Amino acid sequence: MNTRWLLFLFCALSFCATAAESQKVTAMRAPEGGIQPQAAVDSRGVVHLIYFKGDAAGGDVFYVRRLPGEGDFSKPIRVNSQTGSVIAAGTIRGAQLALGKNNRVHVVWNGGKGATKAIVAGKEVTPLLYTRLNDSGVAFEPERNVITMVAGLDGGSAVAADRVGNVYVFWHGSAPDNEEKEAGRAVFVARSTDEGATFAPEQPVLKQRTGACACCGMKAMADAGGAVYLLYRAATGNTERGETLLV
Repeated sequence: MNTRWLLFLFCALSFCATAAESQKVTAMRAPEGGIQPQAAVDSRGVVHLIYFKGDAAGGDVFYVRRLPGEGDFSKPIRVNSQTGSVIAAGTIRGAQLALGKNNRVHVVWNGGKGATKAIVAGKEVTPLLYTRLNDSGVAFEPERNVITMVAGLDGGSAVAADRVGNVYVFWHGSAPDNEEKEAGRAVFVARSTDEGATFAPEQPVLKQRTGACACCGMKAMADAGGAVYLLYRAATGNTERGETLLV
């Protein structure tokens, strides 16, 4: 199937009049023929959507919103400030979206061919880029690399945010002294406590050595109580590829 015609599903914007009334589910096409859509609905019923356009090795991500009761999405806003800085190769890569405090939009992605390289241990590496919607909600801040120590990006990254201002950026990478291939990879998190204004250096999410499938994606979310969930594929012993959920 041509990925330009991929459909995404989300709940209708109208609220149920009674608990017994079922919500309508609507199938829609991403605007502008975009692919790899990621959607979230906020506490006010606003639908927030990002989607990819361009070369899979280095394209752009756009953001739109749809208010309750409206039939159309807003005018697209480009998320990345560096043209062609987003990679979308393979279904496990692409930009990820989270809603945080006051429904602020947070987006993260692996750098594409248009992205400025990051420097880790004196070497140029693929950056892991983060941005957020600005205070006025009309544009995105210039993207920033969050990797400081552990590079080796391959598969997808993930982002989660909660109601009190914590933002978590996850990725799996390889430490410079790793000699165990995928079994020596690990999942790391860079955490912000100020809505993404600043991030602490990355830390491993788990002391236990599970490995991480290099070319596999991951997903993260924070619930209403602030608990954070992370789903990724392990690579223990370079052979065991169990799907792993951390809470």
